[in-house]
Amino acid sequence: MTRARPIAASIYLPVSPADSLPPETSARVRSPEALFEQYFAQYQSPILNYVYRLVGNPALAEDLTQEAFARAWKARAQLPRLDNPRAWLYRIATNAARDHLRRERLLAWLPLLGNEPAMESDHPEETLLESERMRRALLQLAPDYRIPLVLYTCQEATVAEIAVALGLSTDAVKQRLVRARQQLRKAYG
Repeated sequence: MTRARPIAASIYLPVSPADSLPPETSARVRSPEALFEQYFAQYQSPILNYVYRLVGNPALAEDLTQEAFARAWKARAQLPRLDNPRAWLYRIATNAARDHLRRERLLAWLPLLGNEPAMESDHPEETLLESERMRRALLQLAPDYRIPLVLYTCQEATVAEIAVALGLSTDAVKQRLVRARQQLRKAYG
């Protein structure tokens, strides 16, 4: 199995260095701004790659990731009370991507894997053909199945994190993952 290289970009949001505390400081004592800075540094790249898989365009993914973190910044007061900040950030990123796609009135989501950066393989022509087949198969999945599948397989999110990010029960996420795999197998042939 080949793995795609993640896209890399830097997104900068203004956070005051005075709000930054040492990592050993308890999260309950840390300011929302310091927590945001910590989570931004930790999750910027994974969320950027996740959004890229949803929209298939590196520049658009950077813009939507920037928008997601701007939304998170506005809601930073919630950070000290969150049980799972990773799921919260993925939910914001998912909503930013969905909002964009609604604004563009797209009926089908853009390719998730077809336009990724070069994949590592000894046979690049086979990798490209397989990538195209997978892209077409993924396009046949409804977004309700595609999103949890990408979160689970590409972003390595847990079922519980996906449930929080999408506002679903863990049983609903499990069911969607099973159905997504079945549909993907059928579409991929």
